[in-house]
Amino acid sequence: MLSTAFTQTFGVRHPIVQGGMQWVGRAELVAAVANAGALGMLTALTQPTPEDLRKEIARTRELTDQPFGVNLTILPAITPPPYEEYRQVIIESGITIVETAGSNPAPHLPDFHAAGIKVLHKCTSVRHAVKAQDVGVDGVSIDGFECAGHPGEDDIPGLILIAAAAEQISIPMVASGGFADGRGLVAALALGADGINMGTRFLCTEEAPVHRAVKQAIVAAKETDTELIFRPLRNTARVASNTVSREVVDILSRGGQFEDVRELVAGVRGRRVFETGDLDAGIWTVGTAQGLIHDIPTVAALIDRITADATHLIEERLHGLIVAEHEEVEVPTLD
Repeated sequence: MLSTAFTQTFGVRHPIVQGGMQWVGRAELVAAVANAGALGMLTALTQPTPEDLRKEIARTRELTDQPFGVNLTILPAITPPPYEEYRQVIIESGITIVETAGSNPAPHLPDFHAAGIKVLHKCTSVRHAVKAQDVGVDGVSIDGFECAGHPGEDDIPGLILIAAAAEQISIPMVASGGFADGRGLVAALALGADGINMGTRFLCTEEAPVHRAVKQAIVAAKETDTELIFRPLRNTARVASNTVSREVVDILSRGGQFEDVRELVAGVRGRRVFETGDLDAGIWTVGTAQGLIHDIPTVAALIDRITADATHLIEERLHGLIVAEHEEVEVPTLD
């Protein structure tokens, strides 16, 4: 078993997080992740009301007695959701871990910390991670350019971003974007992270509450089968490449504005993809990690495989590369 600053601080067995995923972070998946020893996150805003979130938390507790958290994504809006009410439900329900994303989590920290809740904040840049650390979060999750959803506007891949963040972050840090297996976990640890966050890989498991056609599409896809929409609007999002996302890219690249694609990117259409399996019904988020995904395992089998492969890589392959100073190494010669 791998013990890191993340597992010690957040009280889970494995340094693996199933981050918040709209329409996907529900009781069945979250409980399966928790039962396997990783950290699962219910997605608060998948539930239409705070009271529905209360019920989903209770339903998750019927399926697991292990720790799990709630993702609360805070975004500016003309008519924002009742964030304070969602926050209060989280506190009243006895949740001990919250993943925040989007806007600055500072306004929510006093209430969460007063309730003994640890906060993991999702960032897409080193400067945002440093700011989150400064305002008092308990850990950060930093997203590289490879991730599904919104990777920010800096276009920095994880190989650089994680290492750069590690130079300035002293609290537990989880790496996100492009992770799907034990190799990625070892790489993240080597770069200075204390664990990994996975979305696409968990989307493609038996327990994920999405249509099987979506999972089969991920298995069949390559790492190149995504589109970056909203680039001209400086609100980039990585989604699956399909007829809708390609149309959105085309419209915006020709000078279109958000109003010109509003109906194409409506959340209700994306939800329809997950519910019906019609892959062209709307846009749906997926990361480049899909190029590393070749099966649809149970969550327990996936986490067992990742941790076992990571341990083997550390103990066998990497350790075996170390040669004592006094040992002679045979160097091949060219004929």
